[in-house]
Amino acid sequence: RILRWGDDLAKLRPLTRQVFWTYAAYIWATNICFGVVSAFAPHWLLDRSPLARVVAGYIALYWGARVLVQFFYFDRSEAPSGAFYKMAEMALVGLFVFLTAVYGYAAVS
Repeated sequence: RILRWGDDLAKLRPLTRQVFWTYAAYIWATNICFGVVSAFAPHWLLDRSPLARVVAGYIALYWGARVLVQFFYFDRSEAPSGAFYKMAEMALVGLFVFLTAVYGYAAVS
């Protein structure tokens, strides 16, 4: 609602809109899977096996890339303004940096 995706998506061709929602679903599912593994099977990420290191490293790269996208790709010229939105963005970016650091540490320790 805040970003008015409904208005923008209504202007797209059906295939483009479907591709958008497909990518959004993949990203959502990936985030959920990272959270489920981290919450319910953290030992799988911390057992120092090659697979654990690769998965933790991938998650670190995923969140690190998200930080880079935030600052170097997104055009935020039409983003909502105001203190609430600035604080929300800072909180999200802080979370992404934290996740990058935690999973990065798990990958190399």
